[in-house]
Amino acid sequence: MATATTYGARAHARAQEGSRTEAMPVVPAGAWPAPPCEAGHLVWAETVAGGNYTHKVLARGTELRLTDLRGDACAHLLLYAADRPWERLNVADTVKVQWNAYLGEGQLLLSDQGRGLASLVADTSGRHDTLCGTSTLVRNTQRYGDGTPQSASPAGRELFKLAAAKNGLEPRDLPPSLSFFQGVEVRDDGSLDFTGSAGPGGSVTLRTEQDVTVLLANVPHPADPRTEYVSTPLEVLAWRAAATAPGDPLWEATPEGRRAFLNTAEFLAARGIA
Repeated sequence: MATATTYGARAHARAQEGSRTEAMPVVPAGAWPAPPCEAGHLVWAETVAGGNYTHKVLARGTELRLTDLRGDACAHLLLYAADRPWERLNVADTVKVQWNAYLGEGQLLLSDQGRGLASLVADTSGRHDTLCGTSTLVRNTQRYGDGTPQSASPAGRELFKLAAAKNGLEPRDLPPSLSFFQGVEVRDDGSLDFTGSAGPGGSVTLRTEQDVTVLLANVPHPADPRTEYVSTPLEVLAWRAAATAPGDPLWEATPEGRRAFLNTAEFLAARGIA
């Protein structure tokens, strides 16, 4: 179809309606072919290509499932309180408050206010990282020859800058991120051992404990030793559910977690939210 004229370009563009590609958002989300719940409850359905990013504002009590479809996705994640972006994921507090540097089912993702932004309610991968953050322009340029967003080897921080800008945030608002599906372990001497992926099909499910802004970059882990830029599609699905409540095993699992949930509940109650 010729696109040399405005009419031809319009006809070509309209002809794409209804087309499906491997990596794209599905609108409405309920049209996703195999939802994990009732189709009408899906609020986000997207496949993120390797070397790409996405973002969404999710309501409190939403469950967000990330799936490594082919075994070489790496989901770098940032979270912000949706209407208060100065309250954001604090990876250092997430680690030290819970006495654990390794993410897994039952862990909470904490802000520097001692409140929970999300909880990790299911994990079939076990290969995650709270220590290395994401890739940078300088490092990717050294390793792959380029790290700009439009290149064949975009850096995670550069993609986070784009996602942040679309939510009214600036580069200075980007704290260290955590990542799912590519792990590291700490050796006895304090150095890091890259453990890679658990293979295709691994997934994690997060439950939002406040309204949150989610930023995701699907790029290779900065400790990945391969010389080539390897990044495969990431499936993102979210659906309406309910926030963690008193009496839930996760609420009662540890004193530290219980305090984080109480801090969150107190704050939300004061605002008339819960």
